[in-house]
Amino acid sequence: LLARVYIPAPPLPLPAHRSSPLRLLPDPLLVASLSGWRSAREEKELEMTIESSVRLAGGELSVRGRTVLSGVPDAVSASPAAARGPVDGVFLGADLAGPASRHVVSLGHMRGVRFMACFRFKMWWMAQRMGDKGGDVPHETQFLLVESRAIGGEEDDASYVVFLPLVEGAFRASLQGGGAGGDELQLCVESGDAGTLASSFDRALFVGAADSDPFAAIAGAVAAVRSCLGTFRPRAEKKLPAIVDYFGWCTWDAFYQDVTQEGVEAGLQSLAAGGAPPKFVIIDDGWQSVGTDKQSPDLDSAGEAGKSPPLPRLTGIKENSKFQSGDDPATATGIETLVRAAKEKYGLKYVYVWHAITGYWGGVRPGVAGMEAYRSSMQFPKISPGVAENEPNMKTDVLTLQGLGLVHPQAVHRFYDELHAYLAAAGVDGVKVDVQCVLETLGAGHGGRVQLTREYHRALDASVAKNFPDNGIIACMSHNTDALYCSKQTAVVRASDDFFPREAVSHTIHIAAVAYNSVFLGEFMLPDWDMFHSLHPAGDYHGSARAISGGPVYVSDAPGKHDFELLRKMVLPDGTVLRARLPGRPTRDCLFADPARDGATLLKIWNMNRFTGVLGVYNCQGAAWSSAEKKNVFHQEAGAGALTCGVRGRDVHLIAEAATDGGAGWSGDCAVYRHGAGDLVVLPDGVALPVSLKVLEHDVLTVSPIKDLAAGFRFAPVGLVDMFNGGAAVEGLTYSLLADGEEAVGLVSMEVRGRGRFGAYSSVRPRSCTLGSAPAEFSYDASSGMVILELESMPLPKERVHKIAIEL
Repeated sequence: LLARVYIPAPPLPLPAHRSSPLRLLPDPLLVASLSGWRSAREEKELEMTIESSVRLAGGELSVRGRTVLSGVPDAVSASPAAARGPVDGVFLGADLAGPASRHVVSLGHMRGVRFMACFRFKMWWMAQRMGDKGGDVPHETQFLLVESRAIGGEEDDASYVVFLPLVEGAFRASLQGGGAGGDELQLCVESGDAGTLASSFDRALFVGAADSDPFAAIAGAVAAVRSCLGTFRPRAEKKLPAIVDYFGWCTWDAFYQDVTQEGVEAGLQSLAAGGAPPKFVIIDDGWQSVGTDKQSPDLDSAGEAGKSPPLPRLTGIKENSKFQSGDDPATATGIETLVRAAKEKYGLKYVYVWHAITGYWGGVRPGVAGMEAYRSSMQFPKISPGVAENEPNMKTDVLTLQGLGLVHPQAVHRFYDELHAYLAAAGVDGVKVDVQCVLETLGAGHGGRVQLTREYHRALDASVAKNFPDNGIIACMSHNTDALYCSKQTAVVRASDDFFPREAVSHTIHIAAVAYNSVFLGEFMLPDWDMFHSLHPAGDYHGSARAISGGPVYVSDAPGKHDFELLRKMVLPDGTVLRARLPGRPTRDCLFADPARDGATLLKIWNMNRFTGVLGVYNCQGAAWSSAEKKNVFHQEAGAGALTCGVRGRDVHLIAEAATDGGAGWSGDCAVYRHGAGDLVVLPDGVALPVSLKVLEHDVLTVSPIKDLAAGFRFAPVGLVDMFNGGAAVEGLTYSLLADGEEAVGLVSMEVRGRGRFGAYSSVRPRSCTLGSAPAEFSYDASSGMVILELESMPLPKERVHKIAIEL
């Protein structure tokens, strides 16, 4: 399970951890036999009766003998996390005084630790927050990673504890601090429906742990929860849509809602003409048939609701007049015409379109002719107190005040199927489904937020599986756990708040948020770090991050406004991208630092390719979301001096798995290519390479394990050195020693995708190099060991890769 949760196909070997932190716990049948023990919650002292390093006893929650929570109230109980795989943890619940639709329960006091929280600073989106005590945990925290170590302890002494607030029955849980700067940690459980009540919870929170490896702790915790809930599938078990391996374009920041067929064609032609041909397009908001409610004569006296323009609602499942052409029924009209042009004229493989999970921002307009079967009715969102604490303006948002036309849960299967079938018949391959968290506000009268979300996602999953066989769906504005813990189909999720091209404060914040959110989201889906503008002051900063993210790479450039030099660092001439194999995440030494606020830390992001690793280093300081002002703010001068960090080969967490022998005989030494400087250095195991960056500066480093073929003969592939993640071009690598008379010959055989300058490290000048069956010229720099070979064209389609052989 750990391997499948952690690593996508084709699978990397399971990491060889220095210790075995996770133990097998009892069979689920044993858990059932403990029902009598579970009912004894009135006992003041409860002690786990199974072998687990996570224990609740004497009012303390401890992990490997170290107290994580003290003063745990008697009402809080624990039950074993027995599952079908290696887990080490417990579920926490509580017995409360009486039934209610919302409870806030003290979990005790947390102090003397370091934590990283993913919390919803907006109803739609999460961001990161770091702290050292319970009171620092923000409202709406959905993921909490805690580091606990002995006083003065080394890194290897640390234990990592994962808190996952869950969904239980009709209730959804979150964590929050007790307020007033204290150290109390609280659990909030709520149904979102005044008529959906409960007073007892068994498994509202999972607490899992692992020694020395925080990423293993997270993967193991999610695996344990999946085994218990059975309501979702992890990322590695989902089919990734093919768009993730191609370059794309989205219409949003190019046209916003003014998108037209002519505009879409202009954008596709513009990119292709510059040598960066998109292979997928997302036609964002602006293609649907929508209308507003009839304006009431007394709207001016309607208070806050009357101060905003009427909210548009969906009036039909077909495209609007901007996308219709011709009057002859025998001629294809509507969005089908655009899809055909995109694929036949501009060579696209995939076309996606946007829609809200409720149809449109204001839902489906009730009473519209032809839409009666969807049984839409007006409903007014109820904002949860936790969301209102972080985003108070949601209480006066136009959606809250003017309401939403909600398709009845019993009709939503038909709604999605008819909408998606119409699109599929027009040649559309997938959908970007937006505004998903709105469902949590509409649970009243439907059994609560969890039940409504579950019904909608069950219908959405079924429709996507039926109509878009490539699993063509991207989830957006969807960062609540109501949706995550019922997701069985969707494999791609937007990782953070939007790219805002006109908001200077947003760019460093965006990179930090996508990286830290991916720590949690990446266990469920492949994080999508969003579109960006290539021709932009922060274009290189954003583009390099997308290139190492492991997710889709797409821009939202207006036609004619492109930086093709930047795009060539990400896109091959055939429209494919060199995608890393995992979700990009902060390095271990950055997990509990705050690279947006502390004025000291550079953010390092790691990812894996088949035979190399990649590190991105970013200065994200100077701006952050303010809990006081409830918005993104600058908090230091943008021109602040450079910060310096050390980069090590093992900052790429699984770098040993890139060694051809599985790391068993690897010395730990790496060849490191710095994209910014264009130089190559040999980095011995444990030695740090200094990197200095100012705000909004970045660097990308390819990290390649060095192979010792024989004494004095060492080699490591680098990849396409002019691309951000050029190491992903190396798709095959074997080493062999051959006898040539009295001389031993080292032979390196590689399969390489793409075109451009291919680089490698060699401790000696190669004796020869062949490309295919022909000798190939190469250059060699004896001072660095850099070998450069020019790949002047793409491989032939039937071969797919260049075959390179180097003799030493």
